[in-house]
Amino acid sequence: MDFLYTYETLKLEFPLSEPENAKFVILGVPFDGTTSFKPGARFGPTLIRHATLNLESYILDYDVDIAELPIADIGDIAVVAGDPRRTADRVRETVEELKRANPGAIPILLGGEHSQTLGAVEALKPASYVVFDAHLDLRDSYEENPYNHACVARRIAELGVGEAIFGIRSGTREEVTYAEEHGIPWVHARDYDFDAFVELVKPLPEPVYLSIDIDAFDLSLVPSTGTPEAGGLGFWEVVEAMEWLVENKRLVGFDIMEVGGGELGDITALTAAKLLFYFLGAGAGIL
Repeated sequence: MDFLYTYETLKLEFPLSEPENAKFVILGVPFDGTTSFKPGARFGPTLIRHATLNLESYILDYDVDIAELPIADIGDIAVVAGDPRRTADRVRETVEELKRANPGAIPILLGGEHSQTLGAVEALKPASYVVFDAHLDLRDSYEENPYNHACVARRIAELGVGEAIFGIRSGTREEVTYAEEHGIPWVHARDYDFDAFVELVKPLPEPVYLSIDIDAFDLSLVPSTGTPEAGGLGFWEVVEAMEWLVENKRLVGFDIMEVGGGELGDITALTAAKLLFYFLGAGAGIL
């Protein structure tokens, strides 16, 4: 099929399936038009794909070789420079086209700033949105733009999607008030533990969209991200939560966002690539 608004780029190295036959379909969103501190998320999809060259496709933990899974990589969205809403529309249209051609596929976005998750959520219409993030992203507008990366959770909540947010250590009083008034639970990184995670996500309705803003991790793992914050989560904490969701909830989409521009082999991209492989491995026998 010819997907809307995509262009060829570096793709995963192992043999890939056709999108119509794949269980997992990867697409990059190289956009950083509203990044407010460190630019470079436009390079995230390429950096993540390059980092996978360093990884074994066999996942020891699951006895799964992801090179044997039905995975497709359709390239990158051709973004609209500086326009997060029009770019998110292209994400939405591309994911909609994918789902028409292959209703059982799980789209996986690689980004790219977090504003672009909105397009995928609009296309997939999940009942719940589970996100790991250093920031609440519940602003109504930031820098006079309601589609700024700092507003994505607010825009998704306005779609009527239930939310739960983990790894937080930055936000405004107004965002905290909005979360309280709209019943959006969030957990500070200092207070995070697995049992608290399960308690909050267990009652969420399905299907679920899982989003990982890479800045949720401890800064030592992800120095190249747009709005870095000290004091984040460990790699295995996030993997454990992801495994629980894969095993206990019906997931319709997944993304890893806010991987910033660094050198090839940057630790941030390596963290993201390993997380991607764990998601594919965990989902192999269940999704």
